[in-house]
Amino acid sequence: MVRKKKSQTEGATNGNGSSSTTTPPQPTNAAPPSKKPPSEPSTSALIICRNKHWRYISSFHGPWLQLPPEVLESLAHSNYLSPRPRPIDPAVFYDLVKIRKAVDEATNLAVRATSGLTSAALSSSLNAGNGMLGNAAALGIGYGGGGGNTKLSRERKHRMRELATTKLSQAYHLDEIVASVATMQSASTLEDVAQLVLQRNPGDVDAKYVHFFHEKIPSRMMAQCTPLTSLDEIIAERPNDGSPLRTRALTRIFKDDYVNSAKDLSEGLVLARYLQAQHRAGKDQLVLAKSMQEQFGRDWRQEVKVAEEDQPNSLETQLLFHRAGVYFTIACGHVHAALDGLKEAREAKAKREAEVGNGDQSPQESEEEIGDRRRAEARKQVKSNAKRAIRDYIAFLSHFDYTPGISSEIAEEFLRRLGSATNGYPKDIKPHNRLIDLSSNPSSPISEALVPHRRSYTPNSERASWPKLPPPDIFQVSQLFSSTPPASLPLYPPLSPSNHTASAASAAATAFADSHESITYHPLLTDALHSLLLCHALVQTPPKELLRHAHNAARLARVCDGYPIFLAARSPARADWIEVIRRAENWIQLGTSWESLCRPAPLPGHGKNGSSDEYSKNGDGGRQETEAQKRERQKHEAILEALADERVVDEESFQRAVRARERRFREDEEVERNARNGTPINSEKSSSSLSPAVAPPPKRWAQDDGREYPISTERAEAISRWVREAPLVVEGTARKGKRRAKGKKAGLLKEESTGLESSVGALSVEDLAEDEIE
Repeated sequence: MVRKKKSQTEGATNGNGSSSTTTPPQPTNAAPPSKKPPSEPSTSALIICRNKHWRYISSFHGPWLQLPPEVLESLAHSNYLSPRPRPIDPAVFYDLVKIRKAVDEATNLAVRATSGLTSAALSSSLNAGNGMLGNAAALGIGYGGGGGNTKLSRERKHRMRELATTKLSQAYHLDEIVASVATMQSASTLEDVAQLVLQRNPGDVDAKYVHFFHEKIPSRMMAQCTPLTSLDEIIAERPNDGSPLRTRALTRIFKDDYVNSAKDLSEGLVLARYLQAQHRAGKDQLVLAKSMQEQFGRDWRQEVKVAEEDQPNSLETQLLFHRAGVYFTIACGHVHAALDGLKEAREAKAKREAEVGNGDQSPQESEEEIGDRRRAEARKQVKSNAKRAIRDYIAFLSHFDYTPGISSEIAEEFLRRLGSATNGYPKDIKPHNRLIDLSSNPSSPISEALVPHRRSYTPNSERASWPKLPPPDIFQVSQLFSSTPPASLPLYPPLSPSNHTASAASAAATAFADSHESITYHPLLTDALHSLLLCHALVQTPPKELLRHAHNAARLARVCDGYPIFLAARSPARADWIEVIRRAENWIQLGTSWESLCRPAPLPGHGKNGSSDEYSKNGDGGRQETEAQKRERQKHEAILEALADERVVDEESFQRAVRARERRFREDEEVERNARNGTPINSEKSSSSLSPAVAPPPKRWAQDDGREYPISTERAEAISRWVREAPLVVEGTARKGKRRAKGKKAGLLKEESTGLESSVGALSVEDLAEDEIE
């Protein structure tokens, strides 16, 4: 009793004065809340697991978390065996299945170890109790337990926790973002399983790796509360494993250590490609023949399971995406250093040249030269790192396929011949369009060039009279952003149909052709597409070429859909791209808003060319919206978007975010009104103006399933400033195009011109990375 009272008094004294000076994890061991004075403010931060701080977690949410593992695995096999382009990236899909199985098995083991029940006793408890008691037993609360002889020993509990930790480690090795999402949806007993294993075996590598993700730290303090010692020990223990290198690189991003993060990602990429090459050695011929037989054979309807060793792995695409993001961030970090003082330096230089012309020598010439050299070096860093980011984003996009489907002309001819075949051919047949009969598509896996063309119009040969569609073109997504895009790629956005008569048949053919357009989905694909456009803005790609890239990115974004496996992904890069277009006054001359370009094509009769601006503005069925209703809707949208903003952390920031969004609505309305009336727009008040002939300016992404960050970020401000203020050429290189130097001077100029490409600063690992990418 004495010890108990003494501990209570100590807890009370700690709660009065010393709780504010203790470390954040200690409030869990302090006195109960009832013992604290009610007037004391709460100073402790929210303590959560480290994996809840991981980026892009929201991109991997979806119904796959609730689907049974057997159904998920069957869908993964069907997705892999489907013809190109596959609906979802097979590597990501198979990782989902493996991670889901590993987390479910680890949850079962951790719950059994916590409750102390055997598997038979736990299953009988779940079946015997009702829903509430069964769920309580599954969570290890203790209700519905079996008899006294079903308890587990301490050694067996430890073995079960070790096995659970091993399975969790496998999940985090595959994809730490997906594993973080899966563990957050599972039982809370998983959070402490690795720590309990480390108490008995501090050298367990798998337990160290899992505990790194499950360790409790204060919220939004990832950089301050995350040492790298445990990851360094894991990497030293397993030097041939690329997953811990990826984890350490992403952790260094939180610490703003981008140089070392790029080194870790490059080393991990070398290991991933080496292991992948070893796995595929001698199996390419067999896998190709097997896939052809499964996809085009007679028994394609039979479900075929792919062996685990033949399933693709997504580690390479993860490393490429993250390293591209690191280079992109480094490039944005040098923008202000490259532009600060540039205008003043030019004015001072002009003034100094005038003074020198008058016979006066400026005493500050050396300092200005140092400043010019510093800004020139920063501009080189911006462009060189942006080019590296483009290279990695292109390599990332090359793993996915896209097909524009069939053209509207072929679709209309197909529907016409299909109707003729069903209704019977007339006696005097006109020659048909041979577009359907030609199958010379180079991307088609089966060639029919040597098959003789035979027609039969007799009623008895009905099967031979059915027309066949030619196989559609299939491209890698990266081909759309090359210097020479595919020639067969249809124009986007399509031309206005006002020049030719629009009939019901042509509308049906257009809808039929659009239904065949598809892309291989990846949760990070939308962010990669818009990040690629932002990097092209930093590289200062000509506006005409960047406009073509933007149209192709919008073409892909409008068909990028991962449902029913994934929900719509939130993309910060998409919001930044829209903001850059706004602040840079639409320097690439987009003909319509980005929201309209990326909107999925509507059903026939619900809009034209994929644009439903009038329909959305007027509300349901063309009903006009009153001014009060519009203000109320805008306020509601502002509140929802502010709640979804990660930068909103308290009441003050929430109110500020709502006011900023309402102000943005008013500015957009004023710009749209002035553009409609032809009134000149004040660029200082709103930088979102388009040309006078263009309708409303690009607005923030406003789809209900893809809420973004509508308020400008530091990255968007830096890129928009670079677009407006950066010179097109680096100082000292403008004279190179006028005259070609010879001999020694030519060699010096050649070294200066290649300095833009080879300037890597502290990134000495890039020489190796360039070779491995090529």
